[in-house]
Amino acid sequence: MDAERRIGVGPWPGGRDAWPTDPRYDPELLEHGDTRNVVDAYRYWSMDAIVADLDTRRRGFHVAIENWQHDMNIGSIVRTANAFLAAEVHIVGHRRWNRRGAMVTDRYQHIREHPDVADLVAWARAEGLPIVAVDNVDGSVDVRDADIPERCVLLFGQEGPGLTAEALAAADVVVEIAQAGSTRSINAGAAAAIVMHEWVRRHT
Repeated sequence: MDAERRIGVGPWPGGRDAWPTDPRYDPELLEHGDTRNVVDAYRYWSMDAIVADLDTRRRGFHVAIENWQHDMNIGSIVRTANAFLAAEVHIVGHRRWNRRGAMVTDRYQHIREHPDVADLVAWARAEGLPIVAVDNVDGSVDVRDADIPERCVLLFGQEGPGLTAEALAAADVVVEIAQAGSTRSINAGAAAAIVMHEWVRRHT
């Protein structure tokens, strides 16, 4: 990549007299430029305006992640959930999680916290959302063949141990990603991206 490449855009051309009057635009960004990691359609928009616009288009799937070991992948999964326009991200377990991999996308993504799996399950049942767990365990269904409803919760475990027994028992279906190499499992963030994209491929 060219070291001189400009990220984002500079101040709005023409100075203050040329600023747009649309209230979605942020005066600070118009004056100083916008170097955020957002698509061009949202350049110069305030964060609240972007979230409000995303809220008009969010999709029917939620993403839930067990967080018992401060997994570094959580930030990456949140970033992917934002990219695919997930309705909401649910953090199950510890409230603190590593936000570095999220690349600030958590500011644009609704995040709900649950103290344990039981609380997540109670919420999902109240909302009428089936739980689709993702783990390569005995009895899992190939994600390409599984029934993945348009409205659902995609539940992911942590790097290494995967999902807890409680989470697997609560799932309406457990899906896996077909592999052909020597590794037992793929990276949790990569697995989440594959399954979210499978949802998008089917339902959009």
